[in-house]
Amino acid sequence: CPPVVVGIGIGGDFEKSAILAKKALFRELGKSNADPKIEKLEKELFSEINSLGIGPLGFGGKTTCLAVHIETYPCHIASLPVAVNIQCHSIRNVKIKLL
Repeated sequence: CPPVVVGIGIGGDFEKSAILAKKALFRELGKSNADPKIEKLEKELFSEINSLGIGPLGFGGKTTCLAVHIETYPCHIASLPVAVNIQCHSIRNVKIKLL
């Protein structure tokens, strides 16, 4: 059910990458990864996904993806687990301030 938010976890073992992908979905929309290389990858994937033309609810258009968030963790060079988690547009995001 687009538009979606894509969470990607890279590194650790596979279980860790899956947790990272879930964690990535909780990042505030509009906030990029602090690592410039990862930030660039987020922007590239965001552009590529939106260029598919799927659009809201699959009816076509420019907004298929609201954000791509990537979280990373160190891992052995011989393995590079990657997990992808997709959150539909019905994201609930509320902030409250207790006085």
